This record gives sequence, structure tokens and C-alpha cells, in this order.
Amino acid sequence: MVATQQTNENNQCEESGGRPLLEILDLSVGYETGSGLVRAVDHVDLSLYAGESLGIVGESGSGKSTLVMSVLRLLPLDKTVVTGTVLFNGVDILRCPQQEMARIRWKEISIVFQKSMNSLSPVHKVWEQVEDIYRVHAPGASKDEIRERILHLFNVVNLSPRVLELYPHELSGGMLQRVCIALSLVHLPKLVIFDEATTALDVITQGQILDEVMRLERELKLTSIIVTHDISVVAKTCKRVAVMYAGRLMEVGDVGTVLVEPLHPYTKGLISSFPPLTGTRKKITGIPGALPDLKAPPPGCIFAPRCPEALKVCKEKSPVPTVVSRDGEEHLKDVKFGPGESAGLRNIQVPPIGAHVVACHKYGGDDA
Repeated sequence: MVATQQTNENNQCEESGGRPLLEILDLSVGYETGSGLVRAVDHVDLSLYAGESLGIVGESGSGKSTLVMSVLRLLPLDKTVVTGTVLFNGVDILRCPQQEMARIRWKEISIVFQKSMNSLSPVHKVWEQVEDIYRVHAPGASKDEIRERILHLFNVVNLSPRVLELYPHELSGGMLQRVCIALSLVHLPKLVIFDEATTALDVITQGQILDEVMRLERELKLTSIIVTHDISVVAKTCKRVAVMYAGRLMEVGDVGTVLVEPLHPYTKGLISSFPPLTGTRKKITGIPGALPDLKAPPPGCIFAPRCPEALKVCKEKSPVPTVVSRDGEEHLKDVKFGPGESAGLRNIQVPPIGAHVVACHKYGGDDA
């Protein structure tokens, strides 16, 4: 199983020319408030290859949505401080001109938001909104071309053509979410982000939507990021998972490894608080305490005040992300950037393909 996953990841690397489709490098996001800067995302490094599905999981307030919204540059400019680099197909989309970002957004990177009703105008029929969205990137498209394209996508997500003539309030929650998924695919983007896209749905509809997402990944070779606080969603739909807590990455790796053999105490806590549907019955235990004040985070490991396995060093020093293997631990390797690439990024810490990365002092995560 592990060998197969590694082979698939190496194939994805070769198909993409050895470089990830999306590289998030040392990304930090802060919200300016009257009482100080809220560090919602703190020095995050992530990569995603074409054809991969990455789940970002963590409790509410962990910075998951802020992370993806900053990638799309959808955060208010006057209230946020964003540092770091986001490379999409080798282009630094945090620093490219707004006009270029507007072209990339939705045509190459699209998003499905949590509350689909809030994404659609209540006073316009679905067809009118589809036409408007399509023409943003294809102003010369004819009505017949747009209708043909959207009807094909409606068929892909199991929607009837009659939905085009309805208003959003005439649709169920599942139908609305399917409309939003179809809209996210109108220009065949390279990357689709699902931001808590099934959270507000009942369990049956959620399962149907997740099945559709998995089918789209297979048929369209979709690259996706799924943001959720539900571990079962990640287990069902994703190949890799990134566990976030208080704006920082705790653990990253293959779903089959991280969810079956979790290493970070926070990951273990998340899994222990989720009820098993099969197998031996066990006591469900939550994680005591609450998220820290991100305006004044505690020293050392951000999770230390709630961690049942905390060591003395955990409250003194912040752990360094470490690649964990069966043979032991090794710190992440430095990667040198060539001429013409992002200025100032000469020693970015990135893991090898398919690595299991943990930010914990128990696994060699001490500062060098």
C-alpha cells in the first residue's frame, strides 16, 4: 500500500516536470485588529502535485479557510498582513499584478464555498448567473456554447437541465452545492478548492456530493484541496492530509499513514474524538482546553498547553518540522532556488515527495 502510494506520487512528480502545481512557502497571514495582530496562519509550507487530492483538517479556528483564501487573494487588503510565497505553475501569485490574478482565479484555480446559497444571487435564475460567470473569462462566448458547456457539467454532477430556469431558493442544499461545483468547473481549472463544501449538508447528501467529487477527480484528473474539520471526509476523498492547529501545520503525510498511525498528539486527539462506525467499540475522548489567543500565542509549541504528552522543551522552543521514516528522523532538507525565481527564498525547508512530516519535539523537532 505504502509502496503503491510512493510510486503514484513519483509518477505525478515526473508528469509535472518534477515541480508541484502549487507550492506554499513560509506563508503567514495576520488579521489587524484594534487589540493587535491575530496570527491566523503561521509559517506554513505545503506542496501539491497535479492529480493529487489534499485534505486540510483541524478544528474550527485553525486557519484552514484563511490559508486557502490567502492563496486566492480573496482576503481584505486593508485588514490583513500576508508574507511568504505561493507559487502556482511557477508563478508567484501573491505578487503578480491584480489583472493577472483575476485571470488565474476561476480559470485556473476555482473554489466551492461552504454556504452555496450565499454564493448565488437570490434574485437571478441559475442560467443568468452561469452566463455572467462564464463570460468573465470568455466574453465572446455565445449563449449556445455556454449552454452546451453547463449542461454537460450538470450531467456530470447529476443535475437536471431544468435547474437552469430555477431560482436558488427553489433548490435543495444538495442541488445548490452541485450547481456551485459545476460553476467551479466551467473553465476546466487546474486546481479546485472545496472549502467546507459539505459541512452544512445532511449525511446522505454529503456522501453523495463526496462521491461526485471523487468521480470528478478520476474522470477529469482533477487536482483538489478539501478543507474540512471532519476526518471522515478526508479519509474518504483524499490521498494526502495536512493537519492544522492554531495556524500551524502539525502533521502532513499520506492519508493511510497519518490517519492509521498518527504521530502528533494533536492528530491523535482529533482521531480519538471521532466515533468509529466499525470495529471494536471504544471510548470517545475529546481534546481538553481551547485554542490559544493568536494575538499572544504561548511560547514553544503552540499545542503544548493542551498536549497530554508535552515535554519541558515543548513549552520553551517551537518544534521544527521533521521528516519521520521507519529508520528514524531527519530534518527537512534545504532547497536552493535558481536564477529568476522568487527573491529571498534561498533556504526554504521542503520535504521530499510522499514524506511523513511532523512538527513535534518527540520526533526530533528541535531547533538546529
